[in-house]
Amino acid sequence: MRRQTATGGINPAGSSRALRLDPLSLPVSFHAHDARADGFVRQVELHRERVVLHRAVRGMQMSVKLRVRDYLGIGLRSVKDGEMLVLAHRDPSLSIPLCITTDTDELAAAWQLWSDIFALPMLDDSSREPAQRRRRRNVIRTRRPKFLLRRRAGGLLDAAKNFSGEREIIARN
Repeated sequence: MRRQTATGGINPAGSSRALRLDPLSLPVSFHAHDARADGFVRQVELHRERVVLHRAVRGMQMSVKLRVRDYLGIGLRSVKDGEMLVLAHRDPSLSIPLCITTDTDELAAAWQLWSDIFALPMLDDSSREPAQRRRRRNVIRTRRPKFLLRRRAGGLLDAAKNFSGEREIIARN
């Protein structure tokens, strides 16, 4: 497989030229704009099943590895240079730019192709809503805590075992 890098013909995100990544030649490695990182640049490695982000924040190097299926979908956003396709994540700082162009036909074809390659839905700005917090929708939140499951429930069980004043009847064959 052939690797695409910033020096191999792929323009880094945030440059004045249009960004176009080829989904058929994955894995791809490129630089993208990151407002929180040192130098406002992060290194992105995009594979069919995972994304690896390398960046430095306040001198501390970090790498974040995410599965592609953890992303919400392929989103369409408006930018000052035209339209941009992004691999949209719940956390906006983890979203990855895929294509920036002004040609609507090329954009529609790329949007469908990226969606098919990653098996993710196609999103646009109007359909994207902030995700609900997981803890509020948790199915098992009403269950008894684990440390309480080790304790015996008291009360009626001890009172039912008391047979004072009665004769014991034993049935034998």
